[in-house]
Amino acid sequence: MESGKNQHFYRKLHSLSGIIPVGVFMTVHLCVNYSATYGMDSYDKAADFMVNLPFKYFLELFIIFIPLLFHGIYGVFIARQAKNNVTRYGFFRNWKFFLQRITGLIAFVFIIWHVWETKIQVEFNGIEANYHLMKDIVDNGISLALYITGIVSCVYHFVNGIWTFLITWGITVSPKSQKVTQYIAFGLFIALSFIGIRAILAFA
Repeated sequence: MESGKNQHFYRKLHSLSGIIPVGVFMTVHLCVNYSATYGMDSYDKAADFMVNLPFKYFLELFIIFIPLLFHGIYGVFIARQAKNNVTRYGFFRNWKFFLQRITGLIAFVFIIWHVWETKIQVEFNGIEANYHLMKDIVDNGISLALYITGIVSCVYHFVNGIWTFLITWGITVSPKSQKVTQYIAFGLFIALSFIGIRAILAFA
């Protein structure tokens, strides 16, 4: 019984961490990257501001990396337990359930790669966090395609996670409220995907 209570607590914490702070940070990160559409100088100023935030390492550890690791690792555990039945039933919600887990796994791998290509290179190899760093990363078609796939997966996982979060936390109880928030989530998916893809194409 106790383990069931613990699992319920961890799942709710996992749901919350995907929205705050992980999802909020992702949205801010996409918007910062979107500054690249206004040119190299605009992006470099935005990136410089983020790099030189006060208490940067504290914020990165407790607002980004620890919540992200918990959400990612526990998410893999949840995905391994999931019983997907889309091929048998094919209901819309079942597909959303299936895609939530698939995009979560893609996002987890993508974020590890992204951190390696950016944060690790900046901190340990003395590379500057600027426009040219991102331009070099997506300089070939394969890397660009992988980045677009990763961005769209992260965005879908986040916005569908908002929809399930509202249900899990008892905020949208009625079918009507769930349908309305589903439309809102879809609109947010389109908007954030546009921002993310437009931003990464600015480096290509």
